[in-house]
Amino acid sequence: MSIKRLFFAAVLVTLLVAAWIPSPSITVAAETKPLRVAVIMPSATTDMAFSQSMFSALKAVQKEMGGEKAMELKYTENMFKVPDAAAAIRDYASEGFDIVIAHGSQYGASVQEIAPDFPETTFAWGTDVNTFGLDNVYAYTAAAEEGGYINGVMAAMLSKSKKIGVTGPIEVGDAKTYIDGFVQGVESVDKKISVSKTWTGSFSDVALMTEAAKTHIAAGADVLTGSSQSVVGSIGAAKDKGGVLWFGTQADQASLAKEIVVASQVYDWTGMLKDIIAKRAKGKLGGEKYVLQLKNDGLKVAFNPDYKLPDDVKAAAEKAIAGIKDGKIKVEP
Repeated sequence: MSIKRLFFAAVLVTLLVAAWIPSPSITVAAETKPLRVAVIMPSATTDMAFSQSMFSALKAVQKEMGGEKAMELKYTENMFKVPDAAAAIRDYASEGFDIVIAHGSQYGASVQEIAPDFPETTFAWGTDVNTFGLDNVYAYTAAAEEGGYINGVMAAMLSKSKKIGVTGPIEVGDAKTYIDGFVQGVESVDKKISVSKTWTGSFSDVALMTEAAKTHIAAGADVLTGSSQSVVGSIGAAKDKGGVLWFGTQADQASLAKEIVVASQVYDWTGMLKDIIAKRAKGKLGGEKYVLQLKNDGLKVAFNPDYKLPDDVKAAAEKAIAGIKDGKIKVEP
């Protein structure tokens, strides 16, 4: 065979082998879309109370997941008017958000009406435990009476006048259960202590809360507590008077008046949020309820490090926390 023919034969073999050998596969990573979460709140994200507790939890979860690329977060705040909130809930669902959180007990009827129209959307709302029998609705609440009891124990031990004032919004939901637990805590220490309550009828009216606090202080109260975003008025009144202590709930309120805030019950929604996200990823869009408690770390008691709490008072609070966690202390909502 000539050299020329050998050359062409070699070329032919090379081409055949090249055609037979599979080329390396190129894998193109599919772009993962971020989880889209929206929340509607009755007050500001900086209210130092109910709305801030949820917004802070959402931001913490977003950071843990990897930031905005992993979780898109949108919010609408100051939705005191229910019709406006309902419109926002529907708008977010229409825009294709995966999870829509209606953070307010007043939004329940709106969620019940809207959720059936968006069966692929997960809705969550609170504070309540009613899912309305809908497979795409989660409900949540806080056993606020537990932290209320702890605050009540400390308040009773610290009060010198034996007069305590309560400034609340409306006698419903976690505002009521918190105060119920607080009174039980006070009575566990001294049943003779007077606990006077004022319900302003409003979650948002700071002026009414301020006046309610001033009335209690004028009557001799040296310890105050209360619930809702409008308690900044009560805290301000106590701070201005001087010598009047404050116990907070929903969020850590120490930064508002470091010299008088003794402790705060803190709502931590992060565990619940992560569970809802995980269940949605597995196809479970709703149908369950969540209750924040001390024993599941959904509730925490934040002692103000800038307030010098007597050792015996802190020991009593920690004993009560342990008693509630292990069931030895029963607090009735």
